[in-house]
Amino acid sequence: MDEIQFKKKFLDMIDNRDNPFHPLVWINGEPELGENIYIGGFSEVNAKGARVKIGDNCDIASFVAVNCADSHLVTIGLSDKNICRDIVIEHNVFIGSHCTILGGTHIGHHTVIGAGSVVHNCDIPAYSLAIGNPLIIKKGYYLEYDNCREQQVD
Repeated sequence: MDEIQFKKKFLDMIDNRDNPFHPLVWINGEPELGENIYIGGFSEVNAKGARVKIGDNCDIASFVAVNCADSHLVTIGLSDKNICRDIVIEHNVFIGSHCTILGGTHIGHHTVIGAGSVVHNCDIPAYSLAIGNPLIIKKGYYLEYDNCREQQVD
């Protein structure tokens, strides 16, 4: 068995499809993926039931869940269908290892989501640092760095 056959058999065995990132990145549905994206192993992007858009130049570390669907009300018997909400991650966003990005989230460009953070149903402005669970958003945290970079270029 050659490498291509092995990869196909492996992906079939783990119920996954080929993607440009890593064999152990699960892509479900049809997310809108920008250019120059990195997604680390053991991460998931679930776009079944809602729009999930990831902009250009994003770095999503390993063990990250980007999941538009919420099934907890179904599981506990209070609803008969999942709640699915859009997720938008703009350009130049870094998402640290072991983060969870849930439906209803909009992350502005040039933002960092700190490792282990849980982001749910919120709007994070551009150039922010968002950390923790519960989430703390430091709006404009990286504006100072961008201003320094512009001054150095002149």
